[in-house]
Amino acid sequence: MHADVWGGELWIDVLRSTLEYGLAPKSWTDYLYLSVGGTLSNAGISGQAFNHGPQISNVHELDVVTGKGEILTCSEEENSKLFHAVLGGLGQFGIITRARISLEPAPHRVRWIRVLYSSFSSFTRDQEYLISLYGNPPSQKFDYVEGFVIVDEGLINNWRSSFFSPRNPVKISSIGSNGGVLYCLEITKNYYQSTVDTIDQEVEYLLKKLNYIPSSVFTTDLPYVDFLDRVHKAELKLRSKGLWDVPHPWLNLFVPKSRIADFDKGVFKGILGNKTSGPILIYPMNRNKWDQRSSVVTPDEDVFYLVALLRSALDNGEETQTLEYLSNQNRQILRFCDDAGIKVKQYLPHYTTQQEWMDHFGDKWSQFYQKKMEFDPRRILATGQRIFMPSFLASSSPSSGSVAPW
Repeated sequence: MHADVWGGELWIDVLRSTLEYGLAPKSWTDYLYLSVGGTLSNAGISGQAFNHGPQISNVHELDVVTGKGEILTCSEEENSKLFHAVLGGLGQFGIITRARISLEPAPHRVRWIRVLYSSFSSFTRDQEYLISLYGNPPSQKFDYVEGFVIVDEGLINNWRSSFFSPRNPVKISSIGSNGGVLYCLEITKNYYQSTVDTIDQEVEYLLKKLNYIPSSVFTTDLPYVDFLDRVHKAELKLRSKGLWDVPHPWLNLFVPKSRIADFDKGVFKGILGNKTSGPILIYPMNRNKWDQRSSVVTPDEDVFYLVALLRSALDNGEETQTLEYLSNQNRQILRFCDDAGIKVKQYLPHYTTQQEWMDHFGDKWSQFYQKKMEFDPRRILATGQRIFMPSFLASSSPSSGSVAPW
């Protein structure tokens, strides 16, 4: 089952259209008011990625306008080099005008659960256990696994954590957190009208395997569409208060599983202190759900984590929330990873020099460069990323007599 979708279509509109047939895409981003071509040019990730892979792993075919002005259809079988280059290719090789997206029967409702941890090792152990169940029957696994870090009292009851009741707010001090940090596991179980009688039993069975703080289970139940569109609802609330259209110095990192505890100690319990100005997401993914032929770069481990620091620079008189402060803190986090030998990879990457881009792509740089020369030799696409600058290409071209970048 699939849908042919225009590249400029928003995912929310794709969802509305496919639901008319009782179907829905398998893999999502947390926010649906993004274009299909835009997310496929990066990867497209959310809590379903451990099971279905990112959005780029759920595409059968593309129509692409290359940098040479060619309009090509590509897939695994046809123009496969372009197909894999464009998926996660940051718009460097072509513009996606149509995508054939894989679909599945759309669930009717979602059981949405959050549980809290004071131990980071217990938190990550449970997350890694849950994503290891991806091959199990639907009744024996959750459908969505994410998590977030809570480093101050205000964050646990903020927009991202809004189903903790405002009349009964959760306080870190009442739970005995380790070093002032709590970790929240966010999981969902999809169900249909035909499985409504077994959903409670399935959830109870899965929760028994976990080691969260017993008194910290928070549960809600809602339609599938409402869950997928949850961030937009929060956005509307923030817009009404004038708190959305502010600078967002976000930092998204893929962190190897083997070093996630070091990242916790150095960043969550170290650099961030006890104050932040936005959600900090953390959840693991299975690398075997990512096609390594795509242009996306991930850590070279079977399991890696997304850590997303989604902070907002607010002009409320606090030094720790200014754009300059948060941007400097992001650089400090990257320096810490570099000094500690934690081989992170940026998701939605931003670099200012060619050497940084070459370091980012690592072993993939040679192929990335060659595909650029094949599909966009005049370098007219996505120039603002400064990956391929004319002066750099002139000095690194094999015909110039100097050493090529690979």
